[in-house]
Amino acid sequence: MTTPMFRAMEVHKSFGAHEVLKGIDMTVDAGEVVCLLGPSGSGKSTFLRCINHLEKFDRGEMWVEGDRVGYRPHRGALKELRESEIAARRAEIGMVFQQFNLFAHRTALENVMEGMVVVRGTRRARAAERARELLAQVGLGDRGHSYPAQLSGGQQQRVAIARALAMDPKLMLFDEPTSALDPELVGDVLDVMKQLARDGMTMIVVTHELGFAKEVADRVYFMSDGVVVESGPPSQVLGSPREERTRSFLSKVLV
Repeated sequence: MTTPMFRAMEVHKSFGAHEVLKGIDMTVDAGEVVCLLGPSGSGKSTFLRCINHLEKFDRGEMWVEGDRVGYRPHRGALKELRESEIAARRAEIGMVFQQFNLFAHRTALENVMEGMVVVRGTRRARAAERARELLAQVGLGDRGHSYPAQLSGGQQQRVAIARALAMDPKLMLFDEPTSALDPELVGDVLDVMKQLARDGMTMIVVTHELGFAKEVADRVYFMSDGVVVESGPPSQVLGSPREERTRSFLSKVLV
């Protein structure tokens, strides 16, 4: 059997007395696109942040391509990795946030180059060449010298995707990447994500874009109150959901 690109077993996470994740299990194979759906506060974004250890989970285990996330076995227990080790693992996982988190004082080209130069140690000339390729890939080949303030929200988000791709990630995480965009700008970002899926990128996407999930996802996980209520192919979860909680949610969301 091949090793899954991502696996989670019984992942729990609490903030104080509030239990946000209540035992999440998930497996994602290489090249798969998995969409996480559910109401606000269901734990989707927290789970995504646990995957690259931006949040420390309390119990359970996660692996990315066989490497344990955040911890290593030590004398019969699990010991948290050193920060340098966490950073090295995190560099292999691309993440695109709701807000674009670009450096305002750097051009689109410089934003995409940053990780390659600072984290990977890539020569600036080669980093610039690769950054231009990636900006062209996301439809912004002519905007490399523009600053974030000179770009629309959709363009900024596409720069953020190019920046994540610059690290040659094994896995891409998207945390509601279109939720901060005006409706007319959503399509361009989703088109880039669809092309990534066609190119075989492994992706876990938190989204409210049900049309995207129907078209692109291999599997959909519906989460509510910190648990996976049901999962399966989009035709089943979105077309013929088994659980009343899923049916209720879908009835309130325009597809």
